[in-house]
Amino acid sequence: MKRFLVFLVSLMTLVSCTEQSATIPVYVWASGGRNMDEAQLREQFELWKSHGVVGVCFNVGWNLERTAMLSKMAHEYGMEYHAFVSTVTDGTQDPSWYTVNRLGESSLEKPAYVPYYTTLDPHNPAVIEHLVAKFSELAEIPDVDFVQMDYVRYADVILARGLWDKYGLVMDEEYAPADYCYCDACVEDFKARTGIDIRQVEDPSKCEEWAEFRCDNVTALVNAVAEAVHAKGKKVSADVFPGPDSYAKWMVRQQWDEWDIDAFFPMNYNDFYLEPASWVGEITAEEVKSIEGKGAELYSGLFICRDWQNKASIEDPEGHGLLPSELAEAVHGAMEAGASGICLFSTRSMTAEHWAALDEITGIAK
Repeated sequence: MKRFLVFLVSLMTLVSCTEQSATIPVYVWASGGRNMDEAQLREQFELWKSHGVVGVCFNVGWNLERTAMLSKMAHEYGMEYHAFVSTVTDGTQDPSWYTVNRLGESSLEKPAYVPYYTTLDPHNPAVIEHLVAKFSELAEIPDVDFVQMDYVRYADVILARGLWDKYGLVMDEEYAPADYCYCDACVEDFKARTGIDIRQVEDPSKCEEWAEFRCDNVTALVNAVAEAVHAKGKKVSADVFPGPDSYAKWMVRQQWDEWDIDAFFPMNYNDFYLEPASWVGEITAEEVKSIEGKGAELYSGLFICRDWQNKASIEDPEGHGLLPSELAEAVHGAMEAGASGICLFSTRSMTAEHWAALDEITGIAK
């Protein structure tokens, strides 16, 4: 009888654990880790764990002490930790390190769209050396599983269609103020490679070699970081634009199917592209196919509408996103297209109704 009771308890424990394990791997993008105290952070981790979250991408920048604390805490809760950093948006470096637009304006002094678009030049050897060193420091933290490269690209030469009205733009071509980088070094190196003086080309947007040159610059930066991080026994993930062929390459020069990294988190934010939730599955299919054979994972990034009950009256498209009722179509579409899982942007936008809908989708028992 005693053996039977032990067996029964073990079986019930196994069933309970199984019920709490999501059938679909769920990751989250999180911020606020710079200021929350331990009790607040543990409350967040408890919430995420209760909903089957298996990994967290925490944005605390280059703060090594905070990253060490958060990554250790993530492991205590059985979660994978991605040290998420906005890679090239840094307004504190040498003025010669910044991208220059077609008008000759430095992004440090006159950034496109928003003040934080002070973008470092991925072609600059000093920038590459600096970023390789910084990501290597993150990779040396014992509980960091992945370094995650966010904003590793040029500024959007074409904004997503859903953002045009916000900025009062009609982006039917590449306009000079947001077209980077025309610094002396980029222009001279491109001419040495191709014989083309891009400053003398009437419409640089029609020069395929010039577009490829910028894509190659971003790829070289990513792969330099990846090589250094891999040498330390850690992995690399990156937040990327959808595609890459359909959007990322021509919008922000991300030819990410050429990147030597371990996990891709495409930001499949359907509302930004004026697309329905069904689009998530369609774009995920392209993305999965683009990295076939690379041995990398792909997690479809979903943008969540926090004030979802009032979505129709929200003017700013960056306040839009998926309703609780749309989550199932987006998640199932991504998984049926071959995604390894999903990632939610962001934890702050997930309402009780969103979590309940997600639990039903992933099979979490409540």
